[in-house]
Amino acid sequence: MSDKCKVGADMVRRKRRLKIDFEEAKKDPYKVLFAILRKQKYHIVGHHSAVKKCHWTHAALTEGRFCYKCKFYGIETHRCVQMSPAVLWCWNACTHCWRLRPQDIGIEWDETRLPTIDDPELIAEGVLKEQLRILSGYKGNPKVDRKLLEEALKPKHVAISLTGEPLLYPRLSELIQIFHRKGLTTFLVTRAIRPDVLANLDEEPSQLYVSFEAWNKEMYNKLNVPLAPRLWELSLKTLEILPSFTCPTVMRITVIKGINMSGKDAEGFAKLVELAQPTYVEVKAYMHVGASTKRLPRSAMPRHGEVRAFAKLISEKTGYPIVSESIPSRVVLLSKLKKPIRLGKGCPEGWKTPDIGGEESGEYGKYASEI
Repeated sequence: MSDKCKVGADMVRRKRRLKIDFEEAKKDPYKVLFAILRKQKYHIVGHHSAVKKCHWTHAALTEGRFCYKCKFYGIETHRCVQMSPAVLWCWNACTHCWRLRPQDIGIEWDETRLPTIDDPELIAEGVLKEQLRILSGYKGNPKVDRKLLEEALKPKHVAISLTGEPLLYPRLSELIQIFHRKGLTTFLVTRAIRPDVLANLDEEPSQLYVSFEAWNKEMYNKLNVPLAPRLWELSLKTLEILPSFTCPTVMRITVIKGINMSGKDAEGFAKLVELAQPTYVEVKAYMHVGASTKRLPRSAMPRHGEVRAFAKLISEKTGYPIVSESIPSRVVLLSKLKKPIRLGKGCPEGWKTPDIGGEESGEYGKYASEI
């Protein structure tokens, strides 16, 4: 069976498993959508936020294996909370994204606008409460390191990413402030489509990620499928203001085999890096998980060796040396710094921390069913 046929067959099977009540969806689409997300192990907070256990949290607690953000930046994997303040909403309908979209399940909703705006204090409290509820299931697990679990019950970091576009939540700056006041560091991950929001943050995150998959407008329109006007131009504007941030910045380049991994692509991405001057560049493989499996074949997910080879091209064209990599996550780190800015006490060996497990033991493969 071809990859295309497999994707189509998989879509039919998924719709059958979901057992969507389309009549109910016409009356209240969010009620049905949140029910779908709950089946996918999302914990809904309020009207538009969610938290979900990261597969690396599970790996840390049960196997003592830690994520690449621990290795690269010092994040204590087991103490990290993965959340989104806009779980179903974005201004892009990216082909590779695992976010649920109307065409994936046959339910219509406005993907570009949050239906209501929840109080950031309530979101922060709800997210941390749900994280503790998630971890409570590990208390009786004999494989769990008790000391790590005890630490995990006192989170130290929040990744404001997960799915959706966090910059669409208009009180994001307040949410970041609240997390910081509670003693947590923050990573903010964005598709870079709201430079106005970023430029007006009252408080910067501990680290800012901008994620790119395209280096020109033609590729952007095809791969990222903008749902609002001028998004490519706004993305470039975001890169222009990136040097003004005092926090560390990361340009993440998500690579998809057969789509954006040629020598010409490396040259295009290198020009964007030159414009943005980020602290770090992450070159990371597209992962064939979630709703993206309905749009892309498994063969679009590059092997780690292919990611490394492409990262080497970007390194040669930008002058950013390769300083570390994570084979399980199929990601390579380039840095303008000789020494990392550590944002936590995790992985004390830093960039030299040895990987445990091969590329089938990370986001894809062993833990893919948890994403």
